[in-house]
Amino acid sequence: MKRLRVLVLMHEDLVPPEQVNGHDLKTVAWRTEHDVVSTLKKLGHEVLPLGVKSELDVIHSAIEGWKPDIAFNLLEEFDGVAVYDQHVVSYLELLHLPYTGCNPRGLMLARDKALTKKVLSFHRIPYPEFIEVPQGRTVRRPKGLAFPLIVKSVSEEASLGISQASIVEDDDKLGDRVTFIHNSVGSGALIERYIEGREFYVGIIGNGQLQVLPVWELIMDKLPEDAKRIATERVKWSRKYQQKYGITSREADNLPEGKAEDIQDLAKQVYRALGLSGYARIDMRMMTDGQLYVLEANPNPQIAEDEDFADSAKKADYHYKELLQELLNVGLRWRPAKAA
Repeated sequence: MKRLRVLVLMHEDLVPPEQVNGHDLKTVAWRTEHDVVSTLKKLGHEVLPLGVKSELDVIHSAIEGWKPDIAFNLLEEFDGVAVYDQHVVSYLELLHLPYTGCNPRGLMLARDKALTKKVLSFHRIPYPEFIEVPQGRTVRRPKGLAFPLIVKSVSEEASLGISQASIVEDDDKLGDRVTFIHNSVGSGALIERYIEGREFYVGIIGNGQLQVLPVWELIMDKLPEDAKRIATERVKWSRKYQQKYGITSREADNLPEGKAEDIQDLAKQVYRALGLSGYARIDMRMMTDGQLYVLEANPNPQIAEDEDFADSAKKADYHYKELLQELLNVGLRWRPAKAA
């Protein structure tokens, strides 16, 4: 294995300290960044963590002065805007520096959840019926879009703005929730049919040749009886809430014969339809009759050692060090000029 110079791009507030003694590494905000940096060093690579907020000059200076072989991209925003991360990746391509994770075109298509669904529609990939309500507009619900509905941000990730109140049963509450997304989250609103069923995550690694990881399931069986089984902000990020209600994730079991393969094949269709590269997680739901619906695609998902993606990779014999090395290898193989 060749020793690489790896420039690790991360938000400037998430640069891990050199000394981590006294920190709970399971709860610190920079957990992912620490996991990646420390593991890359264990692999024998030379690593430079770089904090980025709103200036591209810091990236240019690091590339010019340090001459990295590849950038490990952990940025999920730029200048406080989630969809700007694609422009940072475009900048890396203009500087001819290889990088881990998704290409800018794939990021653009996947970050806009409404645009994602339009692409899926062209490829006849099943998704929940939806409408988009841009900021500054009011809701005009088509008669064919029946309740219950779920209201999300059209562009934000990590379940931002999603709570039990996101599921609405009438037009008054629908209007209120759209206003909440517009004002509190600061994005357009996506309104889609709520799919009752099991929630699956499928990790994929690769560019042209894809490696599909085992089907993973979010387990929410112990939530209160009146609570909808959805991945709210608290379900995803509150350790206290997860422990209280036994929220966990694991390899999906008790699936009908052949269904795991169907789920994985559908995930590959989504990955290719959106032109994704590097690695991504495809989220979907299955109703009691076995019908699958794609909820969204998540390029560059959370890559901390104990997150869903790494856990499912471990089931496929990619332990964390091997996983990060494979992401580097895939990044080094990507050729932007041949992406079209």
